[in-house]
Amino acid sequence: MGEGTIRARLDELGLTLHGPHPPHDPLDAVVVHDGVARTSGQLPRIDGKLTCLGRLGDTVTVEEGRQAAAVCALNALAVLEAALGSLDRVERVLTVTGFVSSAPDFHEQPAVVDGASTVLADVFGEAGRHTRSAIGVAALPRDGAVEIEVTVAVRS
Repeated sequence: MGEGTIRARLDELGLTLHGPHPPHDPLDAVVVHDGVARTSGQLPRIDGKLTCLGRLGDTVTVEEGRQAAAVCALNALAVLEAALGSLDRVERVLTVTGFVSSAPDFHEQPAVVDGASTVLADVFGEAGRHTRSAIGVAALPRDGAVEIEVTVAVRS
């Protein structure tokens, strides 16, 4: 894979990396160890501002949540690019963990986290297929509706 291939794919898909949005100290945005890179949880931020606040099944629709999850995945790619120097070093997306701020009777977390999974599959093709958990939670930091973590295998 040539240098800049994933950046070209992002452009082709019309996707923008709005980050990176690093976490507060003493946290790292990405830890790279033994051929694996794992991101801290990414919220749906564009230009430093949260774009989707509230709870699914209450003030946020499934489609809004799906779009927020896509933004979270793009923010994960932004911190991965900053840590790795190039997204072309991503050999495979291994797993995605999605947290969805959910009303007690909301059960469509997978449909929300599909927003992140679709972005990763679109960007990386077969290498973007991954395992996943979609977890409903009572609340997320800063009232974000969705938070996504991504773990990838890294080429040396």
